[in-house]
Amino acid sequence: MDEQTQEFAETFTRFLRQAMEQMGPPADGLTPLGELVQEHLGRDVTELPVVEQVVAPHRLVDADLALAALAEPSGATPIGVTGGQMRDQSWLPELLNGAMHTPFASGPVDYVSVPDGPDSVRRVMSFGLYLMRWEGAPLVALQRGARPERGRGHASVEVLAADPEAASRFLQELVRLMQSLSVLRGQVLSFTGNQYESNAAGATFLPRPRVAADDVILAPGVLEAIARHVVGVGEQREALLVAGQHLKRGVLLYGPPGTGKTLTVRHLLARTPGTTAVLLTGTSIRFITEAAELARAMQPALVVLEDVDLVAMERGMYGPQPLLFAVLDALDGLDGDADVAFVLTTNRVEVLERALAERPGRVDLAVEIPLPDDESRRRLFRRYAEGLEFSDGALDAAADRSAGTTGSFAKELMRRAVLAAAEAGREPVDADLAEALDGLLSEGAHLTRRLLGSAGDAGPEGGEGEAEVLAGRSGWVAYAPMSGATFTGTTD
Repeated sequence: MDEQTQEFAETFTRFLRQAMEQMGPPADGLTPLGELVQEHLGRDVTELPVVEQVVAPHRLVDADLALAALAEPSGATPIGVTGGQMRDQSWLPELLNGAMHTPFASGPVDYVSVPDGPDSVRRVMSFGLYLMRWEGAPLVALQRGARPERGRGHASVEVLAADPEAASRFLQELVRLMQSLSVLRGQVLSFTGNQYESNAAGATFLPRPRVAADDVILAPGVLEAIARHVVGVGEQREALLVAGQHLKRGVLLYGPPGTGKTLTVRHLLARTPGTTAVLLTGTSIRFITEAAELARAMQPALVVLEDVDLVAMERGMYGPQPLLFAVLDALDGLDGDADVAFVLTTNRVEVLERALAERPGRVDLAVEIPLPDDESRRRLFRRYAEGLEFSDGALDAAADRSAGTTGSFAKELMRRAVLAAAEAGREPVDADLAEALDGLLSEGAHLTRRLLGSAGDAGPEGGEGEAEVLAGRSGWVAYAPMSGATFTGTTD
């Protein structure tokens, strides 16, 4: 369901609700469910207002935990609602007063299985209500999940009580418990949409990476500077707040593909256990507003936007780069004392530089992750050759021949050497490494080197002219493997 159709469905649902409210209660009185609720409340349910709390789809499990906790002291257990699909379009008063001319009655509760961790799921009530007592008085709370395919893009909790003020206080306590009991706190998450509504963000749990500092091979001091800004600020939050300093920070990691930006992010996640982290990449970056809201609620938090240059190049119906503006607004929308770090990665910093410069303060640290120098490349080759019986001399020679390549190149080189040895039925030796390197440095493997992050022709006879064309320019490159010709173009 596209956004336009979704908007029509929600508008039509509101129209039906308003039309039925104007009709007033039918002559035949309450539904069986309405009679049950009225007996519990001891009041005419047609005269009581409903107070609703809208719940984001990815927070339904938190609402379920909070509502169960509020119902437990009175010993209330949930009941479901029968009456077919019309109940999904029916507001709580419509379920009670018979305006739909459908005999809504108590029945089995609807449940869905929802992840509550990287390796666990929880049974969550998707349609059901509690007849409970709260603050010594009767109260009814209906919980329902999102049904975007039926025009309902959010979850909700609807409350009916003899005292409307009590209903409002109940929902305030519900929101507080959703924060304290949240299964999202301290987790690593990603947001995904669904086929019915592009704006409905569902949370996917990811295992927290385990990447040690020794696994990230950068120039001396680079990783430490990044970690100090992202992790160190959070570790010194109390001292900084006392001194009147802000906690919100933004870091931009830029450089060619394959140089270690993603690995650096994974190390930051490994160093921040207990911090809620949201990873957005590709199409999921459209959920930046939801990610910022979640980060505000679950701080300390970390929001990662990978390959944000792809967002900057998008165009929408209202002009260029609408999603980039949403990203910049999210960076600016949190209070300065919010313990939230934004980490942006990009392969094309020139696409972002002007937008960030025109709206300063969103990013306060930019760090280049360049192609590895000679020493870093030797360390990378040894890192990816760990556990293999290659000599130090062979690894250093291979690294020296591979100037202008990245860690992705080294990783693929080791795999090819191991594969060749496995096909021959033996353990890999130095000759396998040299042969695999010859293959990757051959003219026919030019495009492969580009895909692995090479800055240009890294072969023993490679010149610097092509690297100059390929590195750091805003434009396009096309390579014809059969003829060996390279075609380039630039754009301003």
